[in-house]
Amino acid sequence: MLTLAIKFILAHLMGDFLFQPNKWVKHKKKRKYKSKYLYWHILIHTVLLLIALQFNFNYWKGIIIVIISHYITDLVKLYLNKKVDSRILFFADQILHFIVITGVIYYYYPFKIDLTSIYSIKSLLLITFILITTYVSSVIIKILISKWKINNDSTNQAGKYIGILERLFIFSFILMNYWEGIGFLLAAKSVFRFGDLSNAKDRNLTEYILIGTLLSFGMAIATAFGYNYLIELSNNF
Repeated sequence: MLTLAIKFILAHLMGDFLFQPNKWVKHKKKRKYKSKYLYWHILIHTVLLLIALQFNFNYWKGIIIVIISHYITDLVKLYLNKKVDSRILFFADQILHFIVITGVIYYYYPFKIDLTSIYSIKSLLLITFILITTYVSSVIIKILISKWKINNDSTNQAGKYIGILERLFIFSFILMNYWEGIGFLLAAKSVFRFGDLSNAKDRNLTEYILIGTLLSFGMAIATAFGYNYLIELSNNF
């Protein structure tokens, strides 16, 4: 089952990312179903799938389902291109492709997904602490540094998501006992932030950046330690 799944997934990834130039993508958006590259794209997917499956036509039903569904999904995506955010379309498109592939694998090799593992103490703790590390920490840090509030016209919330990713990296590094990664992350951030700090016209911006960084790192480390402690505690019961 796993081998078949990898073959379908590999063919999909190569067809959608490796063998699909930007020129094709742009042309498909303009011409939609009239674009010759849409059909070249489907043809390449078919060839790659046949090669991955070593031309084993015992899976002909799965091949047809994957190819036809891929064509329909891509076509719908092209017509929704100007109506729906491109990022949403991209992820929805990929999710649908993988749902079809999962369905095909299930057809040939029926499998069961054990959802009870999600409700295990370890899974619940991990979900809880990831939530604390990301969004809960963002709110707490925002409140704590409000004293050093600066004028910021940015509306894309990039800083918020940078902080979330930063804390996730730290959380992961501690779980892997890879403390060197935290030092590298801090050094990299210091380099990129050097311009902001050296060109600051007032002290507020410097304080804002330093306090925010220290709080972000500190909360991520504290959260990771808390998670490790509770996991160790749960192993004793």
